[in-house]
Amino acid sequence: MPLTFTGPAVALPAIGRALGGSPIALNWVTNAFMLTFGSSLMAAGALADAYGRKRMFLTGVAAFGLLSALASVSPSILWLDLARAAQGLAAALAFAGGAAALAQEFEGAGRMRAFSMLGTSFGIGLSFGPITSGLLIDAFGWTSIFLPVVAAATFSFLIAARFMRESRDPAATGLDWPGAASFTAALALLTYGFLKAPEAGWNDLAVIGLLTGAVLFFAAFGIIERKVARPMLDLSLFRYPRFVGVQLLAAAPAYAFVVLLVLLPVRFVGVEGMGEIAAGRLMIALSAPLLILPLVAGWLTRWLPASVLCATGLLVSAAGLFWLSGVPAGATAAALLLPMLTIGVGISLPWGLMDGLAVSVVPTERAGMATGIFNTTRVAGEGLALAVVSAVLSALTAGHLAAAGLGQPEKLVAVAQRLVTGDLPAAQTLLPGTGQHQLVAQYGLAFSSLLVVLTIITIVTAVVVFLFMGRRAGREVVAEVVA
Repeated sequence: MPLTFTGPAVALPAIGRALGGSPIALNWVTNAFMLTFGSSLMAAGALADAYGRKRMFLTGVAAFGLLSALASVSPSILWLDLARAAQGLAAALAFAGGAAALAQEFEGAGRMRAFSMLGTSFGIGLSFGPITSGLLIDAFGWTSIFLPVVAAATFSFLIAARFMRESRDPAATGLDWPGAASFTAALALLTYGFLKAPEAGWNDLAVIGLLTGAVLFFAAFGIIERKVARPMLDLSLFRYPRFVGVQLLAAAPAYAFVVLLVLLPVRFVGVEGMGEIAAGRLMIALSAPLLILPLVAGWLTRWLPASVLCATGLLVSAAGLFWLSGVPAGATAAALLLPMLTIGVGISLPWGLMDGLAVSVVPTERAGMATGIFNTTRVAGEGLALAVVSAVLSALTAGHLAAAGLGQPEKLVAVAQRLVTGDLPAAQTLLPGTGQHQLVAQYGLAFSSLLVVLTIITIVTAVVVFLFMGRRAGREVVAEVVA
């Protein structure tokens, strides 16, 4: 799944050259997957509890592999976006079913180790996804990035069919269809509104309508969940500070780390002209710490509370973000290496603890709901953060271009959107007579401003997570790990 996320990010400039499409259509290559994945995870968790975790896992994995194969032969950007959206639905079934099955299979320290290994496996995908995709694109073209996913899904399906045991929640009553529909509609409208705003403007009636509709659907979701007997999201849990702290922790990597997995490859390849292989190699500095440090974080809970480790990690990530903000566009790989490594080291500390903390929020028999809530917060937060951050970067880029006197504000909005999607030649075509170095320089200044904003948000999140999770939560994790 991480390869499915990072691969298209590295390939986005190549996809744009091959299939064309507007900036919004290109953004949907990554956002369509994240949107459907995040918005359907709670529903998938409920289905897994009601109809069987193994059944949902096998269904999701089979569909995931098939849709990956279809994505590789997409004839247009529209078909690729649709395939990516369907991939997200399949991924939700696979992930919710698999994670809930793990929670049933193991208890105590064994469960913590199982979920730490799950987090580490995601780290492996994030670490080697960019370089693997870069090598495949260079050798066989962008369509080849989906083929390893097909092979992995096939292998996973065969193992699961043979060795997984079926389990259900005996008290489950099926899917809360009104809740699932209202939540999905709210998230879809909100994400689409943020994607459309840079092009149409925040005062555009369509954008206002989309954002207003999102608020109304979220309100409807809250009303529905208060009335149904077995809600997808038990709103009463938000009265507990520890639960709120875990959800904030789940959302934190979205803007401190995950958005960079998409924005940096686009910057390196599409704007700065770096090769796909070189960009993929450089991205390892950002994600390689996830191979080791999540397990180290679990070991450190013997002596330090989880709240301290998580908050410290976020502060280290904030330091890396601020450091990276001082590196101009076009800088050497050596100048980028240490700031990116610092961000990866910081985010690795909470990464290894989040999944285990999330499962402890509700009773074991509601493991499907627990993983659904946590991963919905995490994945939906990633998709929404990517849409919001892309919109902010586009606005900042347009502002810097205007401040440099490079054109009329209306035209600069379109130029900024092309730069954000890594299409530097198209941006230069819209501003004839403007040198590429001028566009790259102003884009670099906007990127630096964005990183400063992300730094501030990450620092605030670190403080709030520390206060909400508290030392008591940390001791509970220590007791479970030591036992």
